[in-house]
Amino acid sequence: MTDHSSTEGSREILSTAVRELTGRAPVLLDARHFMTGGTGRISGSGSGSGASGAGGGLRLEVPGEGVAVTAGAVIVYEIPPHRRRDFEQCQRLLGAHGARSLGTDVDAWRVATEKDRTVERFTRDGIAHMPTVAFSRPAPGAVAEAFDRLGDDVWARPTVGMGGNDVFHLTTAAQLAAAARYYAEAGADWLIARDARNFTADGRRHQYRVVVLDGRVVRAVEHVQPDPDAPCNESRGALSAVLPESELPAGLAELAIAATKSLGLPLAGVDLAAESGGVVFEVNVHPQFGTVGGLESTAVPYVAAHL
Repeated sequence: MTDHSSTEGSREILSTAVRELTGRAPVLLDARHFMTGGTGRISGSGSGSGASGAGGGLRLEVPGEGVAVTAGAVIVYEIPPHRRRDFEQCQRLLGAHGARSLGTDVDAWRVATEKDRTVERFTRDGIAHMPTVAFSRPAPGAVAEAFDRLGDDVWARPTVGMGGNDVFHLTTAAQLAAAARYYAEAGADWLIARDARNFTADGRRHQYRVVVLDGRVVRAVEHVQPDPDAPCNESRGALSAVLPESELPAGLAELAIAATKSLGLPLAGVDLAAESGGVVFEVNVHPQFGTVGGLESTAVPYVAAHL
């Protein structure tokens, strides 16, 4: 079950993983039918003792599309951050009917998706992160005071975003004012976090994406960004290289596992840096699998965990 308007490509990789493990093609459902206002229906079809999903499957229907299927397991993925609130009722129904489906906890999704909540949870649980201030329609003076308190060198981002196109490196009052206008015009809550100074010896930005499944690292990738003012995203020009877990700087694997546990996610992609003592930037509910080794390292184990 994925949002079929997404072009990320995760559902194709997950479908391949299902075929490799079961010898059968999965049924692909558009998650938009099961969001607020959609016509999708979920009910239990099991028998015997225990939850309906464990007893004999789960019934999923989209009447207008002529879709009706009984599923032994439901894999939910590739739901864009800005649509996750609309998907919460579906998550609750999956849980109520005992579906075999990992990582659909509403609270875990919210606290990972809404970055101000992430910061609050990390603060509660002692997960290392850069000092951060969140804003919701702030007065200009409050923004300027926070910028000064964080050292006049920060990264600004919306509390709910995607892809890095709305993330800015700010070092001047003019840049701060421009960012504040941008988020105000978009009607978005936002936050600023102190720069982690995560540079290579030759001045390039670098950070790591560590994918954690069930309390263990299954994939590690290093991102290097030639532009020190751009996010370390491949879509913004960063280069990436898959690493053995043993090549991660000391403590980062443990920090990624702790961050994932803090948010309550069985699978997550953790973005973090070794500089500033080792800090987490964010945790992704549905990390992209990547083009090199993602099927074997992440998609197959994730599907296997459902089965």
